[in-house]
Amino acid sequence: MAADEGPDVIGPDYHPKKNVAHCIKVLKRTFLTREGLIGSYDYGYLFMPNLPFMGKENVTPPFFGLHDHMPVFLALLLGLQHTLAMLAGVITPAIILSGEAGVNLATDEQQYLVSAALIVCGILSAIQITRFHIRKTPYHIGTGLISVVGTSFAIIPVASGAFSQMYSNGYCKLAADGSKLPCPQAYGALLGTAACCSLVEIALSFFPPKTLRKVFPPIVTGPTVMLIGVSLIGTGFKGWAGGSGPCSDPTTATGFFAVCPQLGAPHALPWGSAQYIGLGFSVFVTILLCERFGSPIMKSASVIMGLLVGCIIAGATGYFDRSGIDSAPAVSFVWVHTFPLTVYGPLVLPMMTIFIICACEAIGDITATCDVSQLEVDGEVFDSRIQGGILADGLNGMLAALMTITPMSTFAQNNGVIALTRCANRKAGYCCCMFLIIMGVFAKFAAALVAIPAPVLGGMTTFLFCAVAVSGMAIVSRVPFTRRTRFILTASLAVGYGATLVPTWFDGVFTYRGGNRALAGLCDAVVLVMETGFAVTALLAILLNLSIGEEVEVEHDSPELEDVDAEKVVMGKGREAAASPV
Repeated sequence: MAADEGPDVIGPDYHPKKNVAHCIKVLKRTFLTREGLIGSYDYGYLFMPNLPFMGKENVTPPFFGLHDHMPVFLALLLGLQHTLAMLAGVITPAIILSGEAGVNLATDEQQYLVSAALIVCGILSAIQITRFHIRKTPYHIGTGLISVVGTSFAIIPVASGAFSQMYSNGYCKLAADGSKLPCPQAYGALLGTAACCSLVEIALSFFPPKTLRKVFPPIVTGPTVMLIGVSLIGTGFKGWAGGSGPCSDPTTATGFFAVCPQLGAPHALPWGSAQYIGLGFSVFVTILLCERFGSPIMKSASVIMGLLVGCIIAGATGYFDRSGIDSAPAVSFVWVHTFPLTVYGPLVLPMMTIFIICACEAIGDITATCDVSQLEVDGEVFDSRIQGGILADGLNGMLAALMTITPMSTFAQNNGVIALTRCANRKAGYCCCMFLIIMGVFAKFAAALVAIPAPVLGGMTTFLFCAVAVSGMAIVSRVPFTRRTRFILTASLAVGYGATLVPTWFDGVFTYRGGNRALAGLCDAVVLVMETGFAVTALLAILLNLSIGEEVEVEHDSPELEDVDAEKVVMGKGREAAASPV
């Protein structure tokens, strides 16, 4: 494979000694001159707040294309901005799935997973950004754009449902008080199943992009993404009120779990206490203020700014438990902790759905990235970027599982950073990868993230998850609302919303309790799919979209408009007849 580095470096006039001298000259110009280090960029634009009493000049900063020269300091600054924009999305799935809402791993394992998520996202984002050409084939790996990848949110509802099933069927053990005991084998089953099912997205990458867009149009992807966000908002809201563990359940919120997170924790209070609500609200309000009054760099990092303010308030009022931070190692890397990889049969069908959804999201995200990067959004090069992006997404999903992290997907929020800063240069993307890896290597940083109180994290994740739902609504808005599309949306969302609001509705359908483990696993798989709202919606939308034919509709708002339109048609025909030589 060969990396796509833009303009060719090796040509007919290539000479090793001359090329080394040229590289030294470029390095000196880049790192030892003011133009190379700082340039003439208006840095005040990035930091100038949008306050009512300040007269802000309407200055349009220069646009940095894919391969344009860019000052080193600006690349580092905008790379950090990309990192801050995606940081909350990277760490959230690891914290949720390894905590009380998931498999309740030990604190050091939770800290490790957050560190590993940052490191893996940095490494795998570099693959997307670099874009490798597979020799002697028309195929690529990666987009060659600032296409950063992060942990997919779609895995959270599926994994949560699977973990609940594992605890109920004995795969994982419960304590005498009904709380979840640590179950690393369940997390290993999630990783092993993901590694195998990533082959689905890899296979999809070799389909023509036009075929994928036909099978997975916005009428399919829009409601699916919307249901992913809706199903996650409940988890964020529970955390906002104090936590999503046993303390939030009225049947178990007694004794040790009478307060959140449990007895003996710093500043522990009953679930839903006003202090918890206020703490999460401080995060939410900060996000709103950053969007209204913040500078461009604050707007793109508003979620992290809210998290920072919430942490400061929580630390000042005694909600932090710093024991985990003190005991955390100084540095970390992948495979410090490992998990037994297995395939959990009931997870296969939902996991395949996740990777299909990741492929659909990648098509939309890459199209948006090309658009804001001022690159073509059709043609052979664009199609190759779509193919390379989906292939890299699938390979990244497999590599992430082997590196102890759940499936990855191309992130959309960084497109807003590109549009806001007018920078589509890959140097900023590589700096973003560098910052992610550095944050992950320093384990104390991950330990501080794990120690964030649940209400602070809940205030942030509620906003974040709702943003996912709004992204789905934005996709749906591109669909023309005809009788056919309204019917497809109604039918697919009816069951999807129902399964999201009443997640146990399918529990009593299968009554088999025999010793045939294969049959029992198949029943569990069907139950898991039917109780995962977005998976049901996706399957129904695909089937209905392919089976219900298009209809030609002529709609009129009123009889008067109909008469006017008819008159225009007659007049038009009359003009055409007058102009005709016949």
